[in-house]
Amino acid sequence: MCGISGYISLQGKLDKQDFISATNTLNHRGPDAEGFYANENNTLYFGHKRLSIIDLSPASNQPFFSACGRYTMIYNGEVYNFREIKEQLQLNTRTTGDTEVILEAYIKIGPKAFELFNGMFAFAIYDIQERNIILCRDRIGIKPLFYYWDGNQFSFSSEIKLFKRLPGFINKINSAAIPEFLHLGFIPEPNTIYENVFKFPSAHYSIFNIDDIAKPGFQPDIHCYWNLKDAIEPVTKKDFASTKKELKALLIDSVEKQLISDVPVGTFLSGGIDSSLITAIAAQLKGDKIKTFSIGYDTKKYDESEYAMNVAERLQTEHYAFKLTEDEVEEILPSIIFQYDEPFADSSAYPTMIVSKLARQHVTVTLSGDGADELFLGYGMYQWASRLANPMVQALRKPFFIATQHASDTLKRGGLLLDYTSLDHIRSHIFSQEQYLNSEKDLKHLLLDENFCFDRFNKDIVSKKRPLTPKGKQSIWDIKYYLKDDLLIKVDRASMKYSLESRVPYLDHRVVEYAVNIDADLRYHKGISKYILKEILYDYLPRQLFNRPKWGFALPLPHWLKGRLNYLLDKYLNSTIINNYDILTNIYVQDLKDRFMAGEDYLYGRLWTIIILHWWLEENV
Repeated sequence: MCGISGYISLQGKLDKQDFISATNTLNHRGPDAEGFYANENNTLYFGHKRLSIIDLSPASNQPFFSACGRYTMIYNGEVYNFREIKEQLQLNTRTTGDTEVILEAYIKIGPKAFELFNGMFAFAIYDIQERNIILCRDRIGIKPLFYYWDGNQFSFSSEIKLFKRLPGFINKINSAAIPEFLHLGFIPEPNTIYENVFKFPSAHYSIFNIDDIAKPGFQPDIHCYWNLKDAIEPVTKKDFASTKKELKALLIDSVEKQLISDVPVGTFLSGGIDSSLITAIAAQLKGDKIKTFSIGYDTKKYDESEYAMNVAERLQTEHYAFKLTEDEVEEILPSIIFQYDEPFADSSAYPTMIVSKLARQHVTVTLSGDGADELFLGYGMYQWASRLANPMVQALRKPFFIATQHASDTLKRGGLLLDYTSLDHIRSHIFSQEQYLNSEKDLKHLLLDENFCFDRFNKDIVSKKRPLTPKGKQSIWDIKYYLKDDLLIKVDRASMKYSLESRVPYLDHRVVEYAVNIDADLRYHKGISKYILKEILYDYLPRQLFNRPKWGFALPLPHWLKGRLNYLLDKYLNSTIINNYDILTNIYVQDLKDRFMAGEDYLYGRLWTIIILHWWLEENV
């Protein structure tokens, strides 16, 4: 786990010290070592900040040069099957780490090597002889990779903040990203909040000659090397016994691979299904006690730390727990703006930061349960995807919606799922309403400029091999957008703030490919979400430990926004600040705030996105 940076400009050469200064914004990602490379005429720079995990020796420091001396590479992440690849391709290596295997595999078989890598990664290779740059990102998008291109200078980095330190950075807001953020709470790939900054797409690579950037209209040529839709099989896996056995074996192998490390490893343990299963498998595989980390709240209604403690006691882990108070949240609040680089409304980023800070005091690597909900239909939105696909519901949705708006707040909020603008945009609509955010209809009132379009992230998900169920389509949408551009970004920034590597065993691509082919009735069985995953968990832990409603990891925001954090509503939703940026309709914002304070608690998510947006604008514009 590291930070990488690169810079190319043929017109105006960048001073090396300026590049080093910009790369130093990534110090938190790699405190153990650093390295820099400049080509023969200083038109290209590579920078690297290393967090040493595998092969701790200086021999694996980066930029890393090939044995032949023709190639150099910078890399962020882990490839867990590097030993198998080394043997398969009969590679001769000088080090014991995965960096050299990645580089030598590419040299030997080219981009075909990317299909062999099992892990999380973002890397750049420079062919010194041919002057070619190779950029690549892992299949699911676990590791971040951004690039900046303004027609003159091209740069890439693990985080956006580096670009802002480059001379000539064009600080221009991407207006299309704002309605996307207000709708989803994050900005989906490839957009960012800046016009000239892009998220490099997951499961893709690019190869281009550095001299090409001088050509008019240059854009990096980006190629796909993996697509989840291609993994969908003609027939789903319906046999419970064989599917459970095969899935369990895959999960055990994934956890075993992701326990490989030359530094201490632990797990995040919330006490829920997903993290408990990963922890149970890891505890069984490790010879000594595994360290586990959880976080709770001083607000009892939202506190699940006792469940984590119960699981830890049954698994006999070395458990560390922390209770998060409003004081700690208020103290860490400002860091969210800097750490995430662009507006980001997932409030669970705060507890993730705190538990990462706690974990880093004891380990350098953690395993988490991210990805299980998306793969095994753990969210309520999957039930809504099926309901809203029902022709009878579609026919009667308008009178049903009107009726719910005169009922309790719970029914009122549920009824909002019926009030979609078009079935063409049903995926993002379901998500936005499940997350208590702004629908497209809301945005027509909220935004002064109603000229926005959500077509690009609502394209129908079609498999040529078999029709996908509504649940299956919503699941793949979540993997493609929510998981990648919210949950994985959240964990990456929160953990790397404290130089902690977080690994995700559920997102081993073999597990992902297997899960999307499990029949929906085994993933969501008779009203039980994540059914087959729970049945595997019960091989390790008694089911009575988990007989309780699902609860998320987010902050108790409705409670806190009416208490200690109420000042944020006044500070960032006042008429002066709304009118100053001229993005939102002031009357509508004030009405939202009044309704929330009058008891419509479900509006907190919409208000939180507006707070974060204006807070970010105040700090960055």
